Amino acid sequence: MIDDLRALSGPAAGGFTELLTSLGHTPAAPEGGIAGDVLAPEATTVLAIRHDHGVVMIGDRQATEGYSVANRRMRKVFPADEHAAVAISGTAGLAVDMVRLFQTELEHYEKLEGSRLSLEGKANYLSRMVRGALPMAMQGLVVVPLFAGFDLVDGTGRLFTFDVVGGRYEETAFGATGSGSREAKSYLRAAYAPGLDATGTVDLGLQALVAAAEQDVATSGPDFERGIMPVVVMIDADGYRELDDEVVSEAARRARDEVVR
Repeated sequence: MIDDLRALSGPAAGGFTELLTSLGHTPAAPEGGIAGDVLAPEATTVLAIRHDHGVVMIGDRQATEGYSVANRRMRKVFPADEHAAVAISGTAGLAVDMVRLFQTELEHYEKLEGSRLSLEGKANYLSRMVRGALPMAMQGLVVVPLFAGFDLVDGTGRLFTFDVVGGRYEETAFGATGSGSREAKSYLRAAYAPGLDATGTVDLGLQALVAAAEQDVATSGPDFERGIMPVVVMIDADGYRELDDEVVSEAARRARDEVVR
């Protein structure tokens, strides 16, 4: 049985995603396209920053539907495995499904091969999944992820951005995607400096998110009145971990005071 699965879904065949395709279980773009008046919730801004010992990834919590707020507590940052994380922007439902399939893809590979895929291999898998969703993107249902992790071979944090057709790009300092990504990257270009520790990187990332929320109506910063904080995760040699809301709230207040003057 394992040999049969390996033949269908081993590295040469493309993995679990191609196994689903061969069995006819992947969604196809609807014939005739998507009606122009159909609105699907959109996940907005996520960003990631490298530091000397790993990567920090941050996602706001707001999902929009046209000019309305669809959800104020959406999660956009997820563990890919013990030493990697993936964040989403674009059509929310499709993006969450892509993350779940990506997580399954990595587990599937590990069970069949008896070893973990390299960090670069994970980025390549995700790139192929984005490319596979191109027919839906052509209908306006776009998903663009952000991927980061700690490379156990090189002993360093690495960060990858993608485009809508599956192009994969490794970033040396920071990356962002979503509606507020332009504003976030503009802030980071001016404020980023090498040599940051993890705490300084969290502060900088939250500052960039606050700056994006100040300019982009679809992006939410920290909501102190409702107690809704951005999701902040750290990935380093010790693995993936998410910061508690209490810790994030303190850092978010510092960020707000720094940016909003």
